[in-house]
Amino acid sequence: MRFADSHCHLTDSQFDGDRETVLERARSAGVARFIVIGANGDFSHNERAVALAHQHPDLFAVVGVHPHDARTITSETYGRLRALARQPKVVGLGETGLDFYYDHSPREDQRTHFRTFIRLARDLGLPLSLHVRGAYAEAIDILRTVGEGQVQGVMHCFTGTADDASALLDLGLFISFSGIVTFKNAQALRNVVRIVPRERLLIETDCPLLAPAPYRGKRNEPAHVVRVAETIAAVTNRPLADIAETTTRNTEQLFRLTT
Repeated sequence: MRFADSHCHLTDSQFDGDRETVLERARSAGVARFIVIGANGDFSHNERAVALAHQHPDLFAVVGVHPHDARTITSETYGRLRALARQPKVVGLGETGLDFYYDHSPREDQRTHFRTFIRLARDLGLPLSLHVRGAYAEAIDILRTVGEGQVQGVMHCFTGTADDASALLDLGLFISFSGIVTFKNAQALRNVVRIVPRERLLIETDCPLLAPAPYRGKRNEPAHVVRVAETIAAVTNRPLADIAETTTRNTEQLFRLTT
């Protein structure tokens, strides 16, 4: 079976001591695709994500600025992102969106740059990796009005309601589930899994955060995406091999992976 981790932060300092070992452990577990998100902490993670992707044929980079850091974005930022986006191993933009739970950046800055990222994705023909917390209704409205149905993407680490999921699916987006779906208190989220069509379903770790059961509280890593797949297989009454094949194919389709 082949699995895809559609959202992992492998440039995080928590992996500095054993990054290659982590990758080998994931490959041994069947992980064949790694989508490395560069929007992590500061802009240098974008360059690191691209460099890491160039070092490994099964790694691909997504570059952007997290909504937590929207206040730091300047016109120079977008110039640097456009240059990175021309690299052959860059397959998407993000993560971008709205986070009104932590409000680390002013909400108006988040809204402004979310709209700009949508337009940039449309200009570059790249899909978006989307982060939304505490703002699903507004994010969906912005995607509907600015995206105009011309932007593909995935709502990563989905934690919304069934209505939120339906609205995102109506916009043609993919929905990705993380280790949260394995938590004991996540029955409502597991119920949402059942309404997501198999052709729109992705899985991820968001590592080093959100380790699934039984690893909760420990450092997360790409090998643990198998635990997410196992939970989704149980919830949907489908074989694990089917979940693995479907979500890997969907990841390859969304990010246009050809190698």
